[in-house]
Amino acid sequence: MTESEGRGLRERERAVLALERESWPGPGAKERAVRERLGMSPVRYYQLLNALLDDERALAHDPVTVNRLRRVRDGKRTRR
Repeated sequence: MTESEGRGLRERERAVLALERESWPGPGAKERAVRERLGMSPVRYYQLLNALLDDERALAHDPVTVNRLRRVRDGKRTRR
């Protein structure tokens, strides 16, 4: 285990994964929550989320969410 893998996720990274576990009632609700709760643009949110999907610390923290999102991402890549 490397030093970076030994450290946990930062609060913002945990908050991104927590937001991803929620379900959203309609268009725009998730993006509004990203701005209000996390104080970042949706574009930055998705950049951070995508990086987290490749981070073993995120997988260790929330394997169900990370594996689900990896499957979705891989499915989209396959269809291209």
